[in-house]
Amino acid sequence: MISRRESRVNYSAFYFQEYNTNMKTPMTLCLIHDHEKVLLGLKKQGLGMGRFNGFGGKVEPGESIEEATKREVLEEAGVTVENIEKMGQIDFEFAAKPGNFLEVHIYRANAWKGEPRECDEMRPQWFSLGEIPIHNMWPDDSYWMPLFLKNKKFEGRFLFGPGDSVLEYTLRVVG
Repeated sequence: MISRRESRVNYSAFYFQEYNTNMKTPMTLCLIHDHEKVLLGLKKQGLGMGRFNGFGGKVEPGESIEEATKREVLEEAGVTVENIEKMGQIDFEFAAKPGNFLEVHIYRANAWKGEPRECDEMRPQWFSLGEIPIHNMWPDDSYWMPLFLKNKKFEGRFLFGPGDSVLEYTLRVVG
């Protein structure tokens, strides 16, 4: 499956070489992965409403990316993650807002304390690996999720167009 996805990678260097790194907003995303299942949250409001996603958000002033990741998981899923592992970093741009990038740091948590609970923003739900609702997630997830689940580290960039369609992307395995 990975080779099929990798064969679709668009290495259009022209588009991505010229972006302004000063316009990046650091964000976090954490997926809780427990052997044969993964914890996702159904977004109940805001960007991505109605889609399943990992848990994460903006990095607050004075906060490290790791601290923000742990805080967001606690706020959105009600669990405390201790050891998180960075699996990837993806820059996202929306064609309607050129030059503004979301720099998303993607983490895996294999251990946590507490039971997942619903909050105003997210409704956590466990999925077996074969039942991940990929068609009810952000379109880019189908490209990097297989790498994440195979414990491969990655980096990339995605450009979203109308209806959150993927217009261009690069994605590569690192390390």
